[in-house]
Amino acid sequence: MGAVLDAALDLFLGSGCVGCGLAGRMLCRECRAGLSGVAAPAWPSPVPSGLVTPWATESYSGAVRELVVGHKDRGQWGHRRVLGDLLGTAVRAAATGLDPRVPLLLVPVPSRPGAARQRGYDATGALVRAAAAHLRQERAVAVASLLVSRGAADQAGLDARGRAANVAGSMHCPATRLRRAARRGGAAHVVVCDDVLTTGATAREAQRALEAVGLPPVAVAAVAATRRTGPAVGGGTGSG
Repeated sequence: MGAVLDAALDLFLGSGCVGCGLAGRMLCRECRAGLSGVAAPAWPSPVPSGLVTPWATESYSGAVRELVVGHKDRGQWGHRRVLGDLLGTAVRAAATGLDPRVPLLLVPVPSRPGAARQRGYDATGALVRAAAAHLRQERAVAVASLLVSRGAADQAGLDARGRAANVAGSMHCPATRLRRAARRGGAAHVVVCDDVLTTGATAREAQRALEAVGLPPVAVAAVAATRRTGPAVGGGTGSG
């Protein structure tokens, strides 16, 4: 049946795998099976001061990069399930050692003002909700879009220092959203979630904004991280 479906997709849509180019579905079974099932700390270099441990499941390259870009910028929203599974793996790793009786609260990194409206789709929020749906089989998980971006320039082409300056002070948590989260009751382990971790500047700004309202994150989780070019950094010192 799978072969018949792939042939039909190729015939009617001209689609092919983003990983190997095989005609049929946009991610073939072999390339899907080749994605990582294990997340690891993904420290950027340099590490933004005070950044909580960032976790990522994949490297931002190859098929994963095509999946992320397709999902966010090309309207290929069907990728959210695969990407959500990868994000869920990162969240699971971030939660290792935490009290499983305490719920996880996943907070998506917000898009720039108007970006979701322009796309007609909240790409990051959709990934976080997909990850939460998968993780709820194991523990209590909630998603809360607590953060709002006041606006920052496009990060493309900026180095780590430029990205940090660009996003500094750009996020806040409106009182109405905070009250809505509080009504859910109880303490929670807060995890900042994003699709890609680059320099860590965006994640650190999200962390700052949550800390400012008394919700310090325990970790950052991302689908993928760009390859680090500097020396490895360990420990708890110290996206987008």
